[in-house]
Amino acid sequence: MKVEEFNNGLLDFLDSSPTPFHATAAMVKALTAAGFQSLSEGEEWSLVPGEGYFVTRNDSSIVAFRCGDVDVAESGWRMAGAHTDSPCLKVNPNPVLHRKGYFQLGVEVYGGALLNPWFDRDLGMAGRVSYRNTAGRVVSALVDSGRAIASIPSLAIHLDREANNNRTVNPQTDLPVLLGCAENTPDFTALLVDMLSEEGVDDVDAVLDYELSFYDCQCAALIGLHGEFIASARLDNLLSCYIGLQALLEAPADEHSVLVCNDHEEVGSMSSSGAQGPMLESVLRRIAGSETTWQRAISRSLMISADNAHGVHPNFSDRHDANHGPLLNQGAVIKINVNQRYATNSETSAMFRDLCARAGQPVQSFVVRSDMACGSTIGPITASALGVPTLDVGVPTFAMHSIRELAGRDDAYGLSRVLSVFYRRD
Repeated sequence: MKVEEFNNGLLDFLDSSPTPFHATAAMVKALTAAGFQSLSEGEEWSLVPGEGYFVTRNDSSIVAFRCGDVDVAESGWRMAGAHTDSPCLKVNPNPVLHRKGYFQLGVEVYGGALLNPWFDRDLGMAGRVSYRNTAGRVVSALVDSGRAIASIPSLAIHLDREANNNRTVNPQTDLPVLLGCAENTPDFTALLVDMLSEEGVDDVDAVLDYELSFYDCQCAALIGLHGEFIASARLDNLLSCYIGLQALLEAPADEHSVLVCNDHEEVGSMSSSGAQGPMLESVLRRIAGSETTWQRAISRSLMISADNAHGVHPNFSDRHDANHGPLLNQGAVIKINVNQRYATNSETSAMFRDLCARAGQPVQSFVVRSDMACGSTIGPITASALGVPTLDVGVPTFAMHSIRELAGRDDAYGLSRVLSVFYRRD
């Protein structure tokens, strides 16, 4: 696959994945088209060497794997991990506000969102709706407005003369989302029924609950004088999900390779479908079949956690350590932290540098300034839960956790080439 084809697919994936539910559904679609088979955690598994399989949980996390034809106890697993969630605004349980003749929805901030860029954007709404159908069963379906239905208007500069000097955002009072004029707006439940109908769901007896998020309707795009950059919402971390997915699809059928994409990383990963939950370990233990095989396989396994890295910003270069400022379009970044906020050590880092050399791809390093706090990833969580050697890598990015982020055109493709070599065990 060439870089142009890869990036066109990436842009489509980003646009079709406004929520973790939709991202997981898009990955399921791609895996199914490639011959991977769906498994249910509640059923017996009969795994065939050389075949590919996937398991989802909560509709928002997925583990996909190829069953190699060698003894997994001797080979171990080559694993890559990412996360499906991104900071956003989620609709409250009782969200409806009628104020000054307008219809608004109250929201809660999910994750560490950069809030100011959410103002004056064209917003859509998407997520999962649970309902009782006409047969009396409780089921769920995904919905997506597919167009801009809302906005959060800024307060005019004339009414806030200090806005450019000292603008802060109060999530409770400043972020209720404007959907329309009150007299023209249907009941919120009726709105959800209409959205379900647009998805082809026509058996709704009663809407029971929902998990809905607002998202930026501006499409992902290649920008820059020569198309050097990828601009999109949710690059952190759907970009890594797509990288891992493409590498797994190209992985040889005779090797034991795994991709895990967890939900809830942005809020600590502590859920049944998050990296602190048992999903990945449960799947691997079922593949292994016995405790001895599991222990032997884990001792021979390796995990690459892929999550975006902070590219050095030309306007704020002092926010980086002078010797560790990753550049966009200069290769994937090895993320290092001596306090184990990243799982990389010298051996796993050396392994990755060797993979990059064999793939013909550049590589960079990142450590946070010693006087600044360091974020974290699913890497240390997975390493501590499984006892598997792990490293953290990522594509350098600007404006992380903004409603629209920026990455390099060449970096995502380059990291996918490295992961392809990783899965091949060349």
